[in-house]
Amino acid sequence: MDMTKKLILAAWALLLAAAVPAQQKEEFRLWPEAGKYAPERLGAGFDRDNAPYVTLYRPEGKKPAPAVVVCPGGAYGGLAIGHEGYQVAEWFAARGFAAVVLKYTMPHGNYDLPRRDVQQAIELVRANAAGWGVDPARVGVIGFSAGGHLASTAATHFTCDANRPDFAVLVYPVITMDERFTHAGSRRNLLGGAPAEGLVAAFSNELRVTSGTPPTFIAFSDDDDGVPPINGTLFYNALKAASVPGEIHIYPTGGHGWGWNETFKYKDEFRNSLARWLSERLGE
Repeated sequence: MDMTKKLILAAWALLLAAAVPAQQKEEFRLWPEAGKYAPERLGAGFDRDNAPYVTLYRPEGKKPAPAVVVCPGGAYGGLAIGHEGYQVAEWFAARGFAAVVLKYTMPHGNYDLPRRDVQQAIELVRANAAGWGVDPARVGVIGFSAGGHLASTAATHFTCDANRPDFAVLVYPVITMDERFTHAGSRRNLLGGAPAEGLVAAFSNELRVTSGTPPTFIAFSDDDDGVPPINGTLFYNALKAASVPGEIHIYPTGGHGWGWNETFKYKDEFRNSLARWLSERLGE
């Protein structure tokens, strides 16, 4: 290739890059010192490893936009924050959503910590709706694996309108704490080694579904050997019993933990179905 052609291609590459606006990404304390909902940015010395925070991807296009709080998985012992967090947020932001990745507190048996964090995150989005370009009536939650349990907790343990999600997306979720069907590591990390029977029931979220639970989209693989697929069907059946709109997708293969990985065979089916469902639910 001669030098002239190289210069032309380089110029086109610069023009294309300029035509695609970079997604705005900002990090805020989940529990700011200045006030419960004041969006205080992360500062020097912030403990990223142990303190919760959120990463906001501002929406492109028209506003006010719908918003989603993203809960990565990791068995309540860590966070798969790449393919179940940041990559997910980028996909949503490119489709006109404000996406908020939640780096929630690891419970170490203190079950209230993640629940408080996800409720605070939803309230934080609504409280800052005007500044973030968000429609406070269209704020939802998506979670993967143990993050799916946290998202389903948000959908079933809400305490007021401010922290009730308007929609939920549960991807290969942990739902029940029943030891016959749960993911043992997630249960142990969330509830401790010998939880009381009442606590097991309280966080078996299929038992918490009511008519107030928001419309929910559920997806998992039939060959999931990490979290038994019955977790997804238990929640779907509970939605039907409560007359809550739900949609469920079961892919024949894929195992566990595929998130936004490009290697997942059914990624296009999954993302297209999710995009269509969101459009139908939110009027986008």
